[in-house]
Amino acid sequence: MADGNAAGNGLVSGEAVEVEIRVARPGSRVLALAIDIVVQIGLALTITTTLLLTLGISGLLSRVDEAVMSALTIIVTALVLVGYPTVAETVSGGRTAGKSLVGIRVVRDDGGPIQLRHAFTRALVGVALEWPGLVLPLVTWIASLFTMLTNPLGKRLGDLAAGTIVIHDRAATGWGWVPGMPPALAGWALTLDLTGLGDDLALAVRHFLSRGSTLVEPDRSRLGRTLAAEVASVTAPPPPPGVPDWAYLAAVLAERHRRATHRLARNRSVSAALWPSLPQPGFRPPPPVPPDARAEWPSQTWPRPPWQADRQLPDWTGMTPPPMASTLRPPPPTEHRNE
Repeated sequence: MADGNAAGNGLVSGEAVEVEIRVARPGSRVLALAIDIVVQIGLALTITTTLLLTLGISGLLSRVDEAVMSALTIIVTALVLVGYPTVAETVSGGRTAGKSLVGIRVVRDDGGPIQLRHAFTRALVGVALEWPGLVLPLVTWIASLFTMLTNPLGKRLGDLAAGTIVIHDRAATGWGWVPGMPPALAGWALTLDLTGLGDDLALAVRHFLSRGSTLVEPDRSRLGRTLAAEVASVTAPPPPPGVPDWAYLAAVLAERHRRATHRLARNRSVSAALWPSLPQPGFRPPPPVPPDARAEWPSQTWPRPPWQADRQLPDWTGMTPPPMASTLRPPPPTEHRNE
């Protein structure tokens, strides 16, 4: 096996190819551990009950002294605490019952499947130093938690000893439909400087666009204005005059996604050329535009926003760009004078 090193948010294989991963964070791992503890308690009760019934039926229970009972207790404890995770992770590709339910699994540092020695090392170090922590329980618990929180890949002591990492095994939850690039803003978006737009702010914009229908006025408009002001403060050039906040945010988000997709495609083409056998990550197509999303351009204004009460979502395909107004805010209604 060619050992690899974990770097950043990916795994670097022995062939120096970076494989994208989603590292399992402490919350997911603690939940998986809690489920596994319940399974281990049930397994221990089952083994103990079966053993006592067998000894009772055979008439040997009365002959079992304290020393033999202590030995049996140690054997059952070892089977439950060490044997269960070792066997489960070996035969199921790095998953225990808890990990399977949470959607995480253990892999080697180079992204390959773990073997018996990796699973056994993780389990043995875990029992001795982490849970239940037979050696200096309180001290080793703190050390293990500190290691997991400070390690960039969330490794615990058992992972460091075995050369493994715990990753998410499921695709990220899909988003609802988000408006794409308005054609009227496509040319302007190509000139955007997005270096100051961080992931947290982009995620907040995506939340707003995909879940705006769950907000009510005036909170929705106020949040849109706030996000538009924040985005405008870290990007350049400013939006064209008359662009509604939600259309401006949709254009920025679409351009950011376009550039990220272009970079990812370029990197993956290099990886595929260097390592043709590298499994390619699955592709999740964007959610389709709802069939009733066919709003026409209203006169002298932009399409209806995505959260319109009649559920008419804007569809940019094949539409003529609307006329621009003279301010960032949507133009006020014009007063017609009777001549």
